[in-house]
Amino acid sequence: MALTQKLLIRQSQALVMTPQLMQAIKLLQLSNLDLVAYVDGELERNPLLERTGEDEPRMGDAEPPEREAPDASVSGEWTGDEMETVRNGVEERLDPGGLENVFPDELPPGPARTATEPAANYSEWAGVGTGGREDGDYNLEAFVSAETTLGEHLAEQLTLAIADPVRRMIGRYLIDMIDETGYLIGDLADVADKLGIPPAEVEAVLAVIHGFDPSGIGARGLVECIAIQLKERNRYDPAMQAMVEHLELLARRDFTTLKKICGVGDEDLLEMIAEIRALNPKPGLAFGSALVQPIVPDVYVRSGPDGGWIVELNTDTLPKVLVNQSYYAEVSHTVRKDTDKSYFANCLQTATWLVRALDQRAKTILKVSTEIVRQQDGFFAKGVRHLRPLNLKTVADAISMHESTVSRVTANKYMATNRGIFELKYFFTSSIAASDGGEAHSAEAVRDRIRQLIDAERPASILSDDTIVEKLREVGIDIARRTVAKYREAMRIPSSVQRRREKQAAAAGATT
Repeated sequence: MALTQKLLIRQSQALVMTPQLMQAIKLLQLSNLDLVAYVDGELERNPLLERTGEDEPRMGDAEPPEREAPDASVSGEWTGDEMETVRNGVEERLDPGGLENVFPDELPPGPARTATEPAANYSEWAGVGTGGREDGDYNLEAFVSAETTLGEHLAEQLTLAIADPVRRMIGRYLIDMIDETGYLIGDLADVADKLGIPPAEVEAVLAVIHGFDPSGIGARGLVECIAIQLKERNRYDPAMQAMVEHLELLARRDFTTLKKICGVGDEDLLEMIAEIRALNPKPGLAFGSALVQPIVPDVYVRSGPDGGWIVELNTDTLPKVLVNQSYYAEVSHTVRKDTDKSYFANCLQTATWLVRALDQRAKTILKVSTEIVRQQDGFFAKGVRHLRPLNLKTVADAISMHESTVSRVTANKYMATNRGIFELKYFFTSSIAASDGGEAHSAEAVRDRIRQLIDAERPASILSDDTIVEKLREVGIDIARRTVAKYREAMRIPSSVQRRREKQAAAAGATT
């Protein structure tokens, strides 16, 4: 077969990652603090961008430019009239769609670049990564790992120690209440009331945190901190317990009274004092103290007058920027070089897209948050145990978006509710199928049922994992035995053999 050259016309479709879509994707997954920093950088680089209400003099202006009419600029509140105003001279370079559903694997085709369009308009984006521009400076400090903070250290241990999402949420809540010295500040009863769970559940999670490194973390006072460290060293005997409970006598150096209370001699007392002095009264100070940045919620949820829920954006976290069209019109009549014209045209295009992307980001966050509140209505009304099984696909299908878009929206975004501030990802939980084909059960609800069954068992009739499976199927929960074992171990509940021994021993001790 001969090889020949031919001219063919072929029509095909391709996915194009335009610079504008790259920018929109980046903005969507930024937290509100990172977003402010990004917008500040764009304000420094782009002379056509300015904050709303900012009256600083412009480059080349003897006096601050006057605001003549609302249609001469583009604000964060996008309207149809303002859209028409922005179109002059740059609309052919903008993709009218593409921001409603930003995701990398199913992107709408971007605008085709014509042969007559200046190449300089795209020079700023050439070879640019996610930072928005190239920077030739080599910063060696960028390769140095940041010092691990106490909160990060505890969060890593919490992920390994607790598999139950509900208990893990309680643990994160308690970790946020631990100060830099390692002590827990706040009342556990208030935590239980906010989360809508029994106080015993909070106490159980706190007991797990007490076993984390460093020893003594999460204590509610000096006595408990010292006691936790001594228990880990297996030195919390009755004599040591009596000394720990009377630390004020040790501080006053009242050794005579301490010997009577503890029932020890001089030599034993000196050894006990040496052991206590070797402990760390402030275990949290062993870790780096990062600047405390309070979590600023992106969304507020409050109860409505009709019994429903009102979802609102936190406008304080939304950067308010606009495009100075009047300044662009003035400069475009004075510049003569083609490179300068291309530069300002590119600045106008970039600024317009930034404002548009910020507006679409706010709308997307509000849409996703509203659907999460609708799906998890039981959590807001009754507490954390009423979380429904929820995944990204359910929310994405309900609001006609892609799963990756929902994933980006829920990353680093927080919601202020009547039960505290939670990351949006907290509301996504796994599900257990129903045996009768009905509505699926939340994994947290199944764990709670397993815990209730085990707590109610009698020493003479301990439930095995197979028996628990049968009882769960009676109430419509289809679950495997190995899943029951996995949930039981995650809740730190011993096996049926060990539970039988412990409960029979406790019952025998109670009778004697």
